[in-house]
Amino acid sequence: MKKQFIALAFVIGFSSVANVALAETEYQETLQLAEQGNAEAQFDIGVILDIKQDYKRAFQWYQKSANRGNAQAQFNLGNMYYHGQGISQDYKKAIEWYQKSANQGDADAQYNLGVMYRDGEGVKQNYKKSVEWFEKSANQDYINAQFNLGLMYARGNRIEQDYKKAFQWFQKSAKQGDTEAQYNLALMYSDGYGVHKNKYMAKKWFREVCDNGLKKGCENYQNLNQQDY
Repeated sequence: MKKQFIALAFVIGFSSVANVALAETEYQETLQLAEQGNAEAQFDIGVILDIKQDYKRAFQWYQKSANRGNAQAQFNLGNMYYHGQGISQDYKKAIEWYQKSANQGDADAQYNLGVMYRDGEGVKQNYKKSVEWFEKSANQDYINAQFNLGLMYARGNRIEQDYKKAFQWFQKSAKQGDTEAQYNLALMYSDGYGVHKNKYMAKKWFREVCDNGLKKGCENYQNLNQQDY
């Protein structure tokens, strides 16, 4: 019987809030730069306010920075529209700002666009575009994008089923430590989907999954062990 591939919940990434812990004098200097129109300083002030959960003021500073082309600010602005933080929830506006950030190469924004095109949030559902954005993100080693591409190709979710591509993307995600990808990779080795059947490699990956705390991995590892693999 064909095994079920394990699936992750598809979650829109949270705002990029880098560690911006500033002393009061540094904060005042950064604020002064921000008020003078420095996009990076405007982003930093936005992050500080975001961490303090002062979302309305964070939104204002992110917007100033985003309008000056700061890709991280554009991504965070997209997230605030998506989650309705500091502004009314608006998926179309979220798409607009994710797009600007993604066009500058931001892997997080590219991933979020992939999710929204796949789910039809703020945009007409389009699996082809979803795959395109996931691939852009995955090619920058974004682990969730790699996993989701593997899952879409394995299941044939409105795209042509392709076990070889599924295997390749699960493998990339698995090598970065994603437990669900490791489990799916083990299944593919065990059953010969997208790769030559190899019970020894399946056992290796099931053991890895088991060590990472996934019970199904332990059960499959024990079964193969009992079969002298």
